[in-house]
Amino acid sequence: MKLSRQFISILLAVYAASSFAQSFTFNQLEDSAYTLTKQKVIYDPAYFSISYPNGDVPPNKGVCTDIIIRTYRKVGIDLQRLVHEDMKANFAKYPKNWGLKSTDKNIDHRRVPNLMTFFSRFGEVLKITDNPNDYNPGNIVCWNLGGGLTHIGLVSNKKSEDGKRPLIIHNIGAGQVLEDCLFKYKIIGHYRYK
Repeated sequence: MKLSRQFISILLAVYAASSFAQSFTFNQLEDSAYTLTKQKVIYDPAYFSISYPNGDVPPNKGVCTDIIIRTYRKVGIDLQRLVHEDMKANFAKYPKNWGLKSTDKNIDHRRVPNLMTFFSRFGEVLKITDNPNDYNPGNIVCWNLGGGLTHIGLVSNKKSEDGKRPLIIHNIGAGQVLEDCLFKYKIIGHYRYK
């Protein structure tokens, strides 16, 4: 049986991606997110036309989802491509909050409900509790801010001043920051994705 070059390339890319993805730890993921807090980023929810795959908004701009996207990109995982491909194949399984009739590789991965769906489908869905010990470095947490607004952040290995809660790496308007906000909003999602 003769395999096409394109098919062999796809198999090699999948193997390389899965091998690399398995080589990082959740502490390394958290460390990658922490480095983002050292970069000056202005909160900017504007729609950007970006390249595909591995596209990104300008490096000095971003929203909460960009923390997650940039963190995973640092460990070799392109959520833009993965979310786009899954949405293309399974569009009906994703939220219809924006009235779209098809995918949009520029923005789909930058929407919290879409990331929640993706992590529910391909990651580990963890319990939502009020016990801070259940939230480990590298976990992804999503919140309902009210008024139809959602938010996402990554659990760090650093603790609150009283030592009781893990700090969260997120961007809710003040740039990419490390903050004691785990229980500040209503948690609606808790995931691990590798």
